[in-house]
Amino acid sequence: MSETNSPTTFSTPAAREAEQMSTPQTLSNIFFEPARTFEALRERPRFLVATLITALLVVAFTFVMFQRVSYEAMIRESIETNSRTADMSAEQKEQMIEMQTKPVVKAIGYVAPLVFIFIILAAGAGIYLLGAMLMGKGMSYRQALSVWAYSTFPPTLLLMLANIIMLLVAPPDPAEAAQNRGSLIHANLSLLVNGTERPVLATLLGSFDVFIFFGLFLAATGLHKVARLSKGAAWGIVIAIWVLGVILKLAFATFSGSPIA
Repeated sequence: MSETNSPTTFSTPAAREAEQMSTPQTLSNIFFEPARTFEALRERPRFLVATLITALLVVAFTFVMFQRVSYEAMIRESIETNSRTADMSAEQKEQMIEMQTKPVVKAIGYVAPLVFIFIILAAGAGIYLLGAMLMGKGMSYRQALSVWAYSTFPPTLLLMLANIIMLLVAPPDPAEAAQNRGSLIHANLSLLVNGTERPVLATLLGSFDVFIFFGLFLAATGLHKVARLSKGAAWGIVIAIWVLGVILKLAFATFSGSPIA
């Protein structure tokens, strides 16, 4: 019987130990032993706790951002410098600012990242599952969810904690905050251009990011271990998804006139 059909038939002691990882162990070991952690997630896939922590960190960053930087000044700066609003009259801009600074809109700003993360989780896992099927391999949707959740958890944790520390130590001015609402930490080449003047180029350069590539490495490792894909096939899937994401971000940056983190 093949390993694909019966992955636990010839389990080694190390594999049996991996299968017994608790949720706290998987959350810590994913930083230091990603391959072994994904072996454990293959046998016992889980995703909820990692996703909740990721979502709460993003919401915490948004909350601290709105507390440390004037929300109204940030919205005003964003509208005043956006190329799409350059032809608007001062009155039209004020109406837009008034609308976007209403309490209900601000509340949506807190909740939206939480909803967005779960939508991306569901869609991303579906793409991973489809990619594995196209490569002739099989895994459950729950396993695909675990690969997505645990490949995004470490880079998001590190990035959001760094952002929150920066906000607490040295909050940016509204102009910088408006341009970098997704992240204040730049581990990419977007620093080389002015995002307000060249949003599409800033978005493209920002896609070549250390944290993003860390997540791609974890995703490829996860697909290799969980779906039993070859390393080349696993990397092919994650790179294809990354390229698609870059194209979508560039399209949105072109439409909105603002850089997309």
